[in-house]
Amino acid sequence: MKLMKAFFALLTFLSFGLMVHAQTGSLSGKVTDESGEAMVGASVVVDGTSQGAFTDLDGNYSLQLAPGTYTVVVTFIGYAETREEASITAGGTTTLNFSLAEGTQLDVVVVSGSKRPEKLTESPATIETVFAREIEEYAGNPAELIARQKGIDYFRAGLAVPAFNIRGFNSNFNSKNLQVTDGRLATLVATGLPFGPLNTTIKEDIERFEVILGPNATLYGPNAHNGLLNTITKDPRRHQGTTLATNVGVTGDGEGYYSFRARHAQVLSDKFAFKVTGEYTTGTEFEWADSVFIDRVGAFDDEGNPIPDGQAEGYEELELDPGIDFTRAEASLIYSPSSSVDVTFNTGYSNSNYLSATNVGRNQIIDWSVFYTQLKVNSQNWFAQLYHTSSSTDDTYAIDERTKQYYRGIDAGLTDAQARGEFSYQSGALFKDASKRWNGEFQYNNTFGKTELIAGVQWQQDRANSKNSYLLEQEAIDFFSNDHIVLNQYGGYLHLTQNFGDGWKALAAARLDYHDVYEFNFVPKFGLLKVGDQGTWRLTYSQGIAAPTILNMFGNLFSGLILGNSDGFTLAGGAMVPKQKVERIQTIELGYRGQLAPGKLFLDANAYYNISKDFLSPLTIIGVATHRGDTPIADVQSGFGVWGGLVGTYINFGKVNTYGFDIGLNYYINNEFSLNFNYSFFDWSVDEDDPENDFNNDGTVNFLDILVNSPNHKLGVGLNYSGEKFFGAIFGRWVQKYNYFSSFQIASETLVDDNGQPILYRGKPIIEDARSADTYNYGPLGGFFPVDLSLGYRVSDVFTISAAANNLFNSELREFTASAPTRGLYTLELRVNLPAIGKK
Repeated sequence: MKLMKAFFALLTFLSFGLMVHAQTGSLSGKVTDESGEAMVGASVVVDGTSQGAFTDLDGNYSLQLAPGTYTVVVTFIGYAETREEASITAGGTTTLNFSLAEGTQLDVVVVSGSKRPEKLTESPATIETVFAREIEEYAGNPAELIARQKGIDYFRAGLAVPAFNIRGFNSNFNSKNLQVTDGRLATLVATGLPFGPLNTTIKEDIERFEVILGPNATLYGPNAHNGLLNTITKDPRRHQGTTLATNVGVTGDGEGYYSFRARHAQVLSDKFAFKVTGEYTTGTEFEWADSVFIDRVGAFDDEGNPIPDGQAEGYEELELDPGIDFTRAEASLIYSPSSSVDVTFNTGYSNSNYLSATNVGRNQIIDWSVFYTQLKVNSQNWFAQLYHTSSSTDDTYAIDERTKQYYRGIDAGLTDAQARGEFSYQSGALFKDASKRWNGEFQYNNTFGKTELIAGVQWQQDRANSKNSYLLEQEAIDFFSNDHIVLNQYGGYLHLTQNFGDGWKALAAARLDYHDVYEFNFVPKFGLLKVGDQGTWRLTYSQGIAAPTILNMFGNLFSGLILGNSDGFTLAGGAMVPKQKVERIQTIELGYRGQLAPGKLFLDANAYYNISKDFLSPLTIIGVATHRGDTPIADVQSGFGVWGGLVGTYINFGKVNTYGFDIGLNYYINNEFSLNFNYSFFDWSVDEDDPENDFNNDGTVNFLDILVNSPNHKLGVGLNYSGEKFFGAIFGRWVQKYNYFSSFQIASETLVDDNGQPILYRGKPIIEDARSADTYNYGPLGGFFPVDLSLGYRVSDVFTISAAANNLFNSELREFTASAPTRGLYTLELRVNLPAIGKK
């Protein structure tokens, strides 16, 4: 009897399942690009519902739907969104194939604005894009292509260190522009600085760059303050085969460099695919040695003449090594248990040697390595990831301080060998690092009728370890555990987008963070969009925060002269210096992206107004301290016998308004030729009567308190050609001359007050082409119009040869401080593309 009941129950279940199946219909098809190549991992979604699927390795998809008529939306990042209607009948089969075209300025799909695929015109942010085709057709460093985007201050701090800033407040130690690669933070643990040359990704594996102008903290958290650079790498299922590339180059002053890179990607089955990449680059930095000014006592110059006590002389950097080399490797494995789920494991490693500009001269980066592992799960409506990042160096040092210590040894009677040896590192020049970081994230996104939901939670644990070289790693401080400073941060975010019809959309978003030191912070964002056939208007209000780095909070440099400010200080006399907190920014932005002449002329423009307060200050001397928090300063400052409690640290101060606009025009002459033009304006204002803005406490509020460090005007213009065989581009960018101050670094014209008296900075007059404080002032930055030229030829499907000339006419450019003036950079590249083995 029990067996009979079980049989009838099973029969009833199967009959019900067949009835349900009979009441639905099948929708299936294939998604390809314009050449017929299968689009692996394209998103196929029924508009207005949560039903959808990803395409498989052959570009196929399949859905079961109730009878009715639906709008089916297909998206693939970097391609134009495509929509088609499909009618489904009960028990029937409907076939609907899609062919995707590469995206234009109007309809390309991006991910950075909302952390999910969306049309660029419908993103609630200003986003600049650099796609794979542009990168492949450029023989030089792909970072140079970011210089061609509007609203970005781009500079090269030497051959190996391209860098950028967005919307002002640049410095030699800038962590206010977040960098992300494939969803993971690409920043150092202790300093918060972007990886830059320490990155693990090679040029041939970059799918595209997406750059957000302005704060985007609700999704990305602290330090997506001024902007965000998101690097997205290639999917091995979509980009199969083997690529070999080699570059040889020469600088305008005759130094050479060489690079070899390789990438292999292969689909193993309908479940597994993988890729591996590698790079080795070596070369010599631009020829230049900085001056280190030293006040020596009882010393003699090179001719044996006594140097007057207290009169500083300029000395070249000690044992400067201009050689650079980078080793990079990455691997990725994708497992697809079903058509709607991908499980991805990524890992990467780099080892780097180069010269790096800082606020106190250059650092000699020696064998600095970065290693990461990442596990990520993607589905139609959610993703989760967990990743671990570590960085390591034992021999990196501050050239400026090591040079000064060397001469202290010489003046104390040491031999040259003794002064150059271990003694030269004893004043705190050596930097070691063995820091680690864990990150976790879960996000859910879905559409309910006309409401789009994105919600997520994030966790980050920093485990900073300088091996007692530059951080306060001692039992006396909070958050210390097992030789690490351990800090946790928790965040949650919610984005709601409501579609009201007739092209009107509204966004409301918020983020809540808790950090072990600076505790709770709330960040909202609101937006209104009007989506039209020719383009989209958007009005947004957003907030962002820049968080103190671990170095800001727990730094311990030069035997305690510089101390982090996580707990505040008590000064001799009883005055209190509060602990550092987050810097805040509010931004109101109006933008438009669309076409002025259908299919020909595209406009992307924005205007913004920022209100910034509680600036994270540069290093400042606060005076003689008696306590750091509740701890006597003598127990914290290892050089108390020398410094006597004199402390330099970081504080918050002031409020300033910044404003500007960016305009970008792209004109497509035909399918091969295009013109582009961009212009950006930036300026600022401050209440000169507010003493909170008097950072240097000289009784006057001026530009030396609010270190904007950005030109008012910059523009770029270019002509691009991309044909079946030949390709090339010519681009010029003009950057207005501007003064720049970053801690001890100065690049300024001679400045006097209304009475003709020299204006002082750190107690020294600001004079161009002369010593200023502890460095040499070579004059303002900018004031140049370099022209870049690139050319290439596709010999066949296998071989491509190309060349690039940055700064074609070899002009001497002052782009940054504590670094060589850059000259021309001329590169030849040969690339070999081999087809995939047994390509699906």
